[in-house]
Amino acid sequence: MTGRQQENTAAGPVPVSPEPPLLPPTVDQDPRAASAGKGRPVLRAALRWTAAVVVFAVVGAGTAYGIAGMKRSDVPGLGTASDGRWDYPTLSRPPLPAGSPGPFADENKAQSHFADLRALVLPAPKGAVVDKALAGTDGWLATKGFLAEFSSKDDRDELAQKLTDDGLRHIAARGWTTPDGTRTRIYLLQFDTATVADDLVAKNLGGYAAPARPVVGADSYEEDADFPDAAKVTNISLLAYVEKKPYGAEQVRQAFLTAGDTVAMIVQSRKGTAKAVPFQQTVTLQGQLLG
Repeated sequence: MTGRQQENTAAGPVPVSPEPPLLPPTVDQDPRAASAGKGRPVLRAALRWTAAVVVFAVVGAGTAYGIAGMKRSDVPGLGTASDGRWDYPTLSRPPLPAGSPGPFADENKAQSHFADLRALVLPAPKGAVVDKALAGTDGWLATKGFLAEFSSKDDRDELAQKLTDDGLRHIAARGWTTPDGTRTRIYLLQFDTATVADDLVAKNLGGYAAPARPVVGADSYEEDADFPDAAKVTNISLLAYVEKKPYGAEQVRQAFLTAGDTVAMIVQSRKGTAKAVPFQQTVTLQGQLLG
């Protein structure tokens, strides 16, 4: 979610017995915050976008946060099993280092992510082919790999200087292609404070009706006005766009999430039409991991 984090935790798939009936969404307390007499929101109320059959088990010190879900019917446009959702694994946030607060804890004034940023990138759904080029070195992507998404050389040059000036700490990324031909790219950029991340999106990446800097394959955008409010994540700022007609051989959807000290850019493209449901699903789950 949101933020920026660093260090992959070991994860292993384990069988899961049939799910019990869904309960209403709840908010848990962090054990550390509870001892101080203060609750901290923990993401239990997430969208159940998939009938997941595996769990990402988290190993290590600190606190791991699970991501559960709401009924599909609670989310506009996601009422049936055949609506185009992808089969993502059930997700858990990576553990925080001992004594470290979450990104939106009251005591975390910079809204820093202390977990490993690489472990906060959404995993690929079942059946997808992962783009190895976005794995980078030891999970860190070089800045030029992120800049390659933008179509204009001037934009790439200006952004490169801006990221340097802003003290970019890390970029973690992941990409994949699903069997229907949809290509997904997710980039997490981490800075020292939420103020820097907010400024980057407001002045250099986002815009009211269109991104400030087009990505390759899309020149004309409009706001994704159909993105359901129920799919938005608390504490996470969202800008979502869709390429307008007439577009070329493929359509592009794009979103920026600002989560504390971390900016996420999510791009999906597909020959013909880029479908709305997997885009909304992907953006929301990534936001939940950062939140």
